[in-house]
Amino acid sequence: MADSKSSAIPARHPGKISASMMCAGLDKIFYYLTEFKEAKLEFLHIDVMDGQFVPNFALGTDYAKSLRRITDIPFDFHFLTMDPLEKMSWFDIREGDQVAFHYENNTHIAECLQYLKRLSATALVAINPETDYRVLDPYLDDLDGVLAMTVHPGFAGKKLVPSTMDKVKEMREYFHSIGKDDLIIEVDGNITIENARKLYERGADVFVAGSSSLFHKGETAVSEVIRQKRLAIGWKEEDL
Repeated sequence: MADSKSSAIPARHPGKISASMMCAGLDKIFYYLTEFKEAKLEFLHIDVMDGQFVPNFALGTDYAKSLRRITDIPFDFHFLTMDPLEKMSWFDIREGDQVAFHYENNTHIAECLQYLKRLSATALVAINPETDYRVLDPYLDDLDGVLAMTVHPGFAGKKLVPSTMDKVKEMREYFHSIGKDDLIIEVDGNITIENARKLYERGADVFVAGSSSLFHKGETAVSEVIRQKRLAIGWKEEDL
């Protein structure tokens, strides 16, 4: 835990948005990508699920290759798989991409981090809601950040686990207390505009946007959702 002198979360830069592509209907993919490009969206979030680590399948190598051909927006890979070290090698991970693999059921954390460093990708370790962030202490000098799951992973549309709000705040305070303010905290799961605001205030940096905001079945245009979300994560109106 952070000590008393470091309890305040330091001022941070505006947050970034990562669009969860498993929530994007293929019939509207060109519309979404055009809107994302116009809004200068930072990342496309690519969930890779193998049906073993979580009870779902998504998104495969052919999908990722096809997406690369029609957009130059950097990818934000999230490997929810067994044996992520092997499965990361199946994908075209590039410099400028952000990549998270899970701590749970993984005996090759250090090797995964080294692999991503060789590719000049931003390397994050993902942790589920019940996983204590302090398990990452041995790797803090080698990773670039943490992807904190705010729902139990596998399917879109789940409700945020309330305890993860405090977990993100405690993590940011802890990183500050040990001189690791540069570590990224990405949050993934039911990141509504209101939840994004609360998590930004608690120290999160990157916000995965899926079925609860960016791809919500409503009347609000994608560009307006992005604008509202940016305002919730530290952007000023004049910078939009």
